[in-house]
Amino acid sequence: MGKSLYFFLVLCLFVDYGFSWKKDEFRNCNQTPFCKRARSRKPGSCSLVVTHVTIDDGDLVAKLESKRENSENEEIVAKPLILRISAYQDSVLRLRIDEDQSLGPPKKRFEVPDVIVPEFLGTKLWLQRFEKEKNEDGSGILSTFYLSDGYEGVIRHDPFEVFVREKARNGKKVLSLNSNGLFDFEQLREKKEGEDWEERFRSHTDKRPYGPQSISFDVSFYDADFVYGIPEHASSLALKATRGPELEHSEPYRLFNLDVFEYLHDSPFGLYGSIPFMLSHGKSRGSSGFFWLNAAEMQIDVLASGWNNEFESVLKLPSHQKSIDTLWMSEAGVVDAFFFVGSGPKDVVRQYTTVTGAPSMPQLFATAYHQCRWNYRDEEDVSNVDAKFDEYNIPYDVLWLDIEHTDGKKYFTWDKLLFPNPEEMQRKLADKGRHMVTIVDPHIKRDDSYFIHKEATEQRYYVKDSNGNDFDGWCWPGSSSYLDVVNPEIRSWWADKFSYKNYVGSTPSLYIWNDMNEPSVFNGPEVSMPRDALHYGDAEHRELHNAYGYYFHMATADGLVKRGEGKDRPFVLSRAFFPGSQRYGAVWTGDNTAEWEHLRVSVPMILSLGLTGLSFSGADVGGFFGNPDTELLVRWYQLGAYYPFFRAHAHHDTKRREPWLFGERNTILISDAIHVRYMLLPYFYTLFREANVTGIPVARPLWMEFPSDEKTFSNDEAFMVGNGLLVQGIYTERAKHVSVYLPGSEPWYNMRTGTAYKGGATHKLEALDDSIPSFQRAGTIIPRKDRFRRSSTQMENDPYTLVVALNSSNAAQGELYIDDGKSFEFQKGAYLHLHLTFANGILSSSNIGPGKFTSPCTIDRIIFLGLSGKPKTALVEPDNLKVDIVMGPATFLGSSSSAAPTIRKPGLQISENWRIKVL
Repeated sequence: MGKSLYFFLVLCLFVDYGFSWKKDEFRNCNQTPFCKRARSRKPGSCSLVVTHVTIDDGDLVAKLESKRENSENEEIVAKPLILRISAYQDSVLRLRIDEDQSLGPPKKRFEVPDVIVPEFLGTKLWLQRFEKEKNEDGSGILSTFYLSDGYEGVIRHDPFEVFVREKARNGKKVLSLNSNGLFDFEQLREKKEGEDWEERFRSHTDKRPYGPQSISFDVSFYDADFVYGIPEHASSLALKATRGPELEHSEPYRLFNLDVFEYLHDSPFGLYGSIPFMLSHGKSRGSSGFFWLNAAEMQIDVLASGWNNEFESVLKLPSHQKSIDTLWMSEAGVVDAFFFVGSGPKDVVRQYTTVTGAPSMPQLFATAYHQCRWNYRDEEDVSNVDAKFDEYNIPYDVLWLDIEHTDGKKYFTWDKLLFPNPEEMQRKLADKGRHMVTIVDPHIKRDDSYFIHKEATEQRYYVKDSNGNDFDGWCWPGSSSYLDVVNPEIRSWWADKFSYKNYVGSTPSLYIWNDMNEPSVFNGPEVSMPRDALHYGDAEHRELHNAYGYYFHMATADGLVKRGEGKDRPFVLSRAFFPGSQRYGAVWTGDNTAEWEHLRVSVPMILSLGLTGLSFSGADVGGFFGNPDTELLVRWYQLGAYYPFFRAHAHHDTKRREPWLFGERNTILISDAIHVRYMLLPYFYTLFREANVTGIPVARPLWMEFPSDEKTFSNDEAFMVGNGLLVQGIYTERAKHVSVYLPGSEPWYNMRTGTAYKGGATHKLEALDDSIPSFQRAGTIIPRKDRFRRSSTQMENDPYTLVVALNSSNAAQGELYIDDGKSFEFQKGAYLHLHLTFANGILSSSNIGPGKFTSPCTIDRIIFLGLSGKPKTALVEPDNLKVDIVMGPATFLGSSSSAAPTIRKPGLQISENWRIKVL
């Protein structure tokens, strides 16, 4: 059979698979030996005890030894493990467990590099001593050590357990590891004669040259009502129990980056990215978090109440504290885990991002609307689509090209017949302030005439198969090899390929999309790379699989920084992700489907990503697969306008769906939804800066802002954009009404009409076709830009509108962040950070930034919501200029806006401090 025919058949099989997701193409827990073994262990089965506790290099160090003696004929001898605990500022505890290297294991286990940021390591608290005490509940000897003024770390010696508790003798626990005695660490060893270590799945065989090497343990979150996080799954935000009474046949949450077409909603099946970070939240205590830095396949059980009832007498669990117990299972690696004490939800997210890094600050254009399709056919198609946006007065900032723009699926090239003048094409877009994104995937076409392949082969830069040869798998180009981006030298080489010299036809307005970087291998096991493939440092692919796309994303972003000589912020969208990906760009939820259920599940998926550091995320508006009916498409635009990353995208087999193709009324509705995003760009950009500084996400669960309101804990139909906007999607066809819960005791103002609604209540609202419910929170000030332009770049010098929503104390506050929107100069202090307040009848603005940036922008209007009385004038200070207060619309969208007190053209410069007194 010829190669071309073989490739055609492989693709046919893959495409068929893609259009009907087949469960048997992927392993479940029972087909995954390490998961099956870990699930079979009983509570209390761990035989390890803590010995030889000491202080070394500012850490608490000990040995974990089995108290069960090895018999002379025992096949596997348990060697001591090394435990090391470090304490860091802001109540962060780090726990590491590995094999004792002095005992000569067959190889060193893989530890994930380049994820923990150096700044975090500099916050280490150098432990000087520890205290020993006897636990009053009879659970044995404890070693305690300082973590922070309010908390201490504790090691229970026998049975082995690590936990954080409030700082008091027998204080309440916050987090613990191995309280249920499920810890197991399969040590590397030499293969004995006759042993079969190979694993088989379908037609694939994994040689497993080092044998079983999995790790599993239980983690408990105390006084928690729900747990969240560990994306990526198409499921509810609050994680459901996967094991326990009446749940014996359910699957754990899987973390294994895979190329999954048309994924199922409401499923624990792993998708494109993996973040092994879980948060808990409860009314009585607040929030805590646990993060395991491990890049191997992971399976996580959330254990239902009562799962361990029959073992309570053995475990000696605290009777006065409830907990949510979880079981963490990984195929390989080491224990490198972090406990985050919280106690607020924002505290936990901040603590996590101090370890893995805060989200990067995007360019302003990237926070606007993106238009994408697989594929825009040629330069004429690009030109026509661009012109139609102008014809219909619909703004957009980025037009995307998928794989068909290349010369034979060779990245960094152009199809010379379809795209003969790529630089001119990009310049025409740039003249309107617009940008272009092209796709660059990690599979490299094995073509000797292709300069990337030739160099990579000569320099031995490819991942190797288990026999040491360049790995050869199948992807879009056919026969392909994959760069070993775990190697820093190869990442640097790859970054150089984005120079204008190497990427011929690229311009400064061109940015990049990394797809298929899980990595996707069409003919590989589970559509991925074999686990026994070999990487830099003799690491097996099984040990680092979930981080492969992260390193590719990193190298690409570094390439764009290099290209711009360190002056311009990169924009790179990645499908695969791992902890730390937030430092390099945006992600999206992958190949979704044009179904109402996928619109619905997009919200918890994006919220989960935000909670775990990935604030810049979104879902394909309209659904990648299938043809959405018009109502679904309109509702998706109305919701997508509030996603942090706002992009429409579609498969090449779908009908064209640009905004103007669905009749005049629907064109207006979609245009209005996009205009909402552009109107709110100053607010979104300010929130991206907040995420860049604190890690707190742009899109937030309601409970992040209302942590004591139990009605918000499992609500993932609505979400907050920052602390000031609440958005409720409409997720059903032909809906007549929609129920919205508005938390808190203060009122909320309908964003379009300005009408006030009572807080702490559920409101049944009419489902209007022109918008979804969105509300501004009383006590907030939201900045806007209300003039309609072709792109965000053309809005740069437009005036601002401030919407002041007053609470019951007639007060409000907000922030506005402004910089040049593109460079790294903000890191040197070139920005404005305005603190806006209204109190005692005075609205004021003060710059709390360094003052190294100025803007020519002015305040065009100030809109008051909830202003008591009927004031007619205001006094602008320091010029003592009187201005009128008139009634004006709350927004310029739609026809239902109510009149609100408005100050028009008060003559204020955004760069200056000012005050306005309402008379």
